[in-house]
Amino acid sequence: MSASGGTRAIVAALGANLAIAASKFVAFAFSGSSSMLAEGVHSLADSGNQFLLLIGGKRAQREATPQHPFGYGRERYIYAFLVSIVLFTVGGMFAIYEGIEKISHPHEVEHWYWPVGVLVFAIIAEGFSFRTAIKESNELRGKLSWAQFIRRAKAPELPVVLLEDFGALIGLVLALGGVGISLLTGDGVWDGIGTVCIGVLLVLIALVLAAETKSLLLGEAAGAEVVKEIEAAIVDGDTVPRIIHMRTLHLGPEELLVAAKIDVRHDDTAAEVASAINAAEARIRAAVPIARVIYLEPDIYSEAEAAKGADPDATPGGPGQSAGH
Repeated sequence: MSASGGTRAIVAALGANLAIAASKFVAFAFSGSSSMLAEGVHSLADSGNQFLLLIGGKRAQREATPQHPFGYGRERYIYAFLVSIVLFTVGGMFAIYEGIEKISHPHEVEHWYWPVGVLVFAIIAEGFSFRTAIKESNELRGKLSWAQFIRRAKAPELPVVLLEDFGALIGLVLALGGVGISLLTGDGVWDGIGTVCIGVLLVLIALVLAAETKSLLLGEAAGAEVVKEIEAAIVDGDTVPRIIHMRTLHLGPEELLVAAKIDVRHDDTAAEVASAINAAEARIRAAVPIARVIYLEPDIYSEAEAAKGADPDATPGGPGQSAGH
């Protein structure tokens, strides 16, 4: 993901959420609407989330150190995971609690024009933020569906902003519905029901974000298309006839580790093997620029060994490994 593209989407969302949060709290003060309070806290939490994403992006740019030789690229995943926790607790659980309180102790919405006016303004502002996130995402997702883009994106910022903005827009519609029905019926219970619905929506979005960022934190391989590009770059049919096996791992959204055992000719000299490896590394970096850490191990291909299949004991996380190894 383009770092500038992600930053533009985050800044747009941050500006919108700060303005919306202020307007919602003003509306709550004048109307007493619990939907407005829940939505105000939601927007405030979203603003904090955007700050976290910006901090994570900044810290991830630090240079590698002897203690962290592969750099700090994954720090972006850590901050994205924190966003899902904040959205779940501060956003979702607070809204559910506030909604249940309102249902238990309902009261009419006062000065209805405040919450209605603020909600209309918030829908327009969130729509602008959502449009920016969609525009930035369309440059990257290609032919992927939105669900596939969110699941497969290696950079967490755009999926986070997309889901936050989508949830915010749906939440605003729910809040508007709750306030509207309360005004029509004179029953404040509907305002509380709308608030609970907002909370449930935020919890569901937070769970999706947590699942996706957890997968990134654990370490994901490159996408299928990128893997094909790397394989095509390694094998030249002459100095490297085939790949025996290969693994990839994202050290960060824009940094990929490639480790492969490659077949070389049995009568090659050490100098020829070294030259073949250097050439293969150059081809990989030309084809996939984010492949910045490359380890290629030369070996002689054996059909008999290949027929045995992969050794589970030699596989990271396989049955042959234990906590003590």
